[in-house]
Amino acid sequence: MSTETAPVSWAEARSLAYTAGLAAAQPAVRVPLAETDGHTLAEPLTTLTDLPAFPTSSVDGWAVRGPGPWRVVGRVLAGSSPAPLGEDGTTVEIATGAMLPEGATTVLRVEDSAHTPDGHVTGTPRAQPEWRVPGDEAHRGEVLLPAGAAVNPGVIGLAASCGYDTLPVRRPPRSALLVFGDELLTTGLPGAGRVRDALGAPVPAWLRRYGAEPGLFVGPVEDTLAAHVAAIRKALDSAELVCTTGGTMRGPVDHLHPALRELGGEYVVNTVAVRPGFPMLLARVPGPDGRSRFLAGLPGNPQSAIVALVSLVAPLLAGLHGRPEPVLPTITLAEAVPGRGEHTHLALVRVDPVDHVAHPVRHVGSAMLRGLAQADGFAVIAPGTTGEPGAVVPFAPLPLFMGERP
Repeated sequence: MSTETAPVSWAEARSLAYTAGLAAAQPAVRVPLAETDGHTLAEPLTTLTDLPAFPTSSVDGWAVRGPGPWRVVGRVLAGSSPAPLGEDGTTVEIATGAMLPEGATTVLRVEDSAHTPDGHVTGTPRAQPEWRVPGDEAHRGEVLLPAGAAVNPGVIGLAASCGYDTLPVRRPPRSALLVFGDELLTTGLPGAGRVRDALGAPVPAWLRRYGAEPGLFVGPVEDTLAAHVAAIRKALDSAELVCTTGGTMRGPVDHLHPALRELGGEYVVNTVAVRPGFPMLLARVPGPDGRSRFLAGLPGNPQSAIVALVSLVAPLLAGLHGRPEPVLPTITLAEAVPGRGEHTHLALVRVDPVDHVAHPVRHVGSAMLRGLAQADGFAVIAPGTTGEPGAVVPFAPLPLFMGERP
């Protein structure tokens, strides 16, 4: 397993990572509906019934037959099956969501109704129908979502309304994180040549947002080859994806490449022509059951590590979920962004949510996180180009929680 290789382009690296993940996509399992959040549909979601399945009132009021005034002959509540309205001039009180009785010709809103002294109902129904007809939202057998769609609370509710109790899904891949570096502190203030570990806490959160299930965390791992091999082997026992931070260079205490050789690893991507983020890697490593797992080697500099997540881990996880290959949206640059020669430049930007114009942020060195904390993602400046004001360029967004800035 040679570590000497020319860096691949950023676009090719993302494609290689996705293809590798898709080839190892999780097997489909049937999961109770309430437990499917964060999973991925393994089959298209089709309706098992018309939506709605029967005509329902969309307001509180009166289901009437023929012209008024109407004689009240009953009440229909949600969840009941009403008797037909058999005669003109009759009505039943009806609740929102209740089944419309057979024979009803329209629905009169309660606020548009009145009573005569003898108890009849009068009023003028509105021109717009006040009920939902079967198939108004979807017809039985209609495909609502394709295989590969992410399951979220909205999808769960939709599936429930269609009558599903379980869904065929791919579960989130399990991940592990190993932090390398004897110079790292896990608590307290940096000093005396040692710095705080700024990746052990946030990387699991990023992995969760990208669709992995965070698991084992170990760090810092002792800077010896034996310790690296042992930590990776242990992580492979429980995780489909192992992320490591640091050790991707070839210095005297960079043991990741030798550890991969010892573990029988095979590179999917070894070094990407991108700045920041150099060097990064993605490898297949045999698991204890003989099935391949993946190891993503993230650089030790914090922003470079996040670039590696965006570049390799995000498309890999999309593939492992069986989701479509990520397609990058575009943004318009408000200011000039320099290129990085033969390398792709991922430049941190903040995007205006209204006009989608991107503004570069400050404090964006490889070892800095201040700019990252204020950014929405990365403007992608292609090799051999510069980003001029007004240029439309691809945008690699950072995954955000619902309610945060788009």
